[in-house]
Amino acid sequence: MRLGTRTPNEFIQKLNQKNEMIQKSYLSKMTDLTKMIDVKVMMGDTTITKQKTFDPKQVSDYFQKINSTLKNWSLQDVSITNNEDVRRIFTKFEIREGNYLISGHMSLQFHVLLYYKPDQIVIDSQKELSEVVDLTKDKQQQISDNNDQFVLDKLKEMGYKDFDHQKLFEIFYENDELREKVFSEIQKNEGVNFQELSEKKKKLFDELDSLLVETYQTSSVLIDDPKLISGEEGCLFTIDLEFIKNKNKEGLFDPRKMSESVKENIQSRLNELENIIKS
Repeated sequence: MRLGTRTPNEFIQKLNQKNEMIQKSYLSKMTDLTKMIDVKVMMGDTTITKQKTFDPKQVSDYFQKINSTLKNWSLQDVSITNNEDVRRIFTKFEIREGNYLISGHMSLQFHVLLYYKPDQIVIDSQKELSEVVDLTKDKQQQISDNNDQFVLDKLKEMGYKDFDHQKLFEIFYENDELREKVFSEIQKNEGVNFQELSEKKKKLFDELDSLLVETYQTSSVLIDDPKLISGEEGCLFTIDLEFIKNKNKEGLFDPRKMSESVKENIQSRLNELENIIKS
């Protein structure tokens, strides 16, 4: 049974009220932890601008603090999903009271936006990369325009004669060594080393990747499970109460059959949780 679900049972109504108070405290805490600050970043076109972000580590530390304070509860380590643009920090905890299991889940979901560090090296690397890409493209075009006759001449020098373009294709398809040799001669003739250019491009791309910075965006709203799964921004806090029967969990049960001591213990656990969330 998910707390917050409508019910005529007086005890569950009390738990629902407590759950609502806990959620409000949790939302207030998350709103404070995700306050935005301005940081300077560089766009892909090298324009420097300000972008708002928050520090997810503060949320992780807060979850960790809650876990370390919950005594006698079974806890799940604080985890962070590693999706590129949507991430989630979350943890879960549970405790058994008699034949009833109280389980909680709290998380924060946020979007990640990438920018460059506002550093001159980004501009220099982009310029150099552009030059390498243009040079590669120009040389490839020159080879494309001139290589047919060059290849025919080169093959004639190697002893291949009297064949058409279809035969040329078959020779290249069947003879890898010959193909590589002719291609190497073409590069030498054009005064370009495509392998070096490719390695240079990779190095520049890696350098630019190392200069990327992440910024984080979220919303100070409570969301439910469907919104969490669909990737919406916000924070989630849920408490479930289940009946344990023959080692199986049952969400549907009759609260009237609960003993007064179990009810008191469940209320005590929720009070404990509320105090920890507020701290």
